[in-house]
Amino acid sequence: MAYLRNLAFYPLFYGVSAVLTLLSVLSLPFGREALKKVVAAWGRWHRWCVENLLGIRIVQHGTIPDEPVLIAVKHESFFEAIDMPRLLSFPTVFAKRELFLIPGWGTSARVYGLVPVARDKGAGALRGMIAFAKARVSEGRPLVIFPEGTRVPHGEEPALQSGFAGIYKLLGLPVVPVAVNSGPLYHRIVKQPGTITYRVGETIPAGLSRADMERQVHRAINALNSRESIPSGPQAANA
Repeated sequence: MAYLRNLAFYPLFYGVSAVLTLLSVLSLPFGREALKKVVAAWGRWHRWCVENLLGIRIVQHGTIPDEPVLIAVKHESFFEAIDMPRLLSFPTVFAKRELFLIPGWGTSARVYGLVPVARDKGAGALRGMIAFAKARVSEGRPLVIFPEGTRVPHGEEPALQSGFAGIYKLLGLPVVPVAVNSGPLYHRIVKQPGTITYRVGETIPAGLSRADMERQVHRAINALNSRESIPSGPQAANA
């Protein structure tokens, strides 16, 4: 059954995604609000495919503030990255600069307000990134960041990227840590049915020392790391 589900998921999700990417480019002359609607539709389409084609149930423990805060999310698969427009009304996501080179998608991402992360490009690049992020904060938008820097296999707990502490300090925003256990079900060629859980940690205030902040964030985003934490039955209301 899992193979049949995947045979339906891949062509339907990615086929419609290609159409929505084209629509995102075509919407650009009509302003950011038009683009926002296309991106929101993409998030809803992905969630529908995950739930109805793959048979994955999504549950969420806690509320993610839809306001100017720094949301630090565990990164185990593309699931949580694609799901952000479904979780939040208008998120700004820190994304690898290389993604902005994708034809069509990159242009739409810049207009939408994603923050390109240029790793190892020095202080000048960091200042530009922070200025761009502060402009999005002034619009009342939450900032989403994957502090581990890349996808991490479920159960692994690498140190946070060094740049995360700099972003925390320079933005002066509280951090909302979010754990997610998407890896075992979604980060595979043949995706499996089951339950993906979000767990929202306690808000971490701005102005803490680097060591204290990193310790709290690291612990909170890894709260779902054991395989026993993946529920097989109803555990909470649908997100």
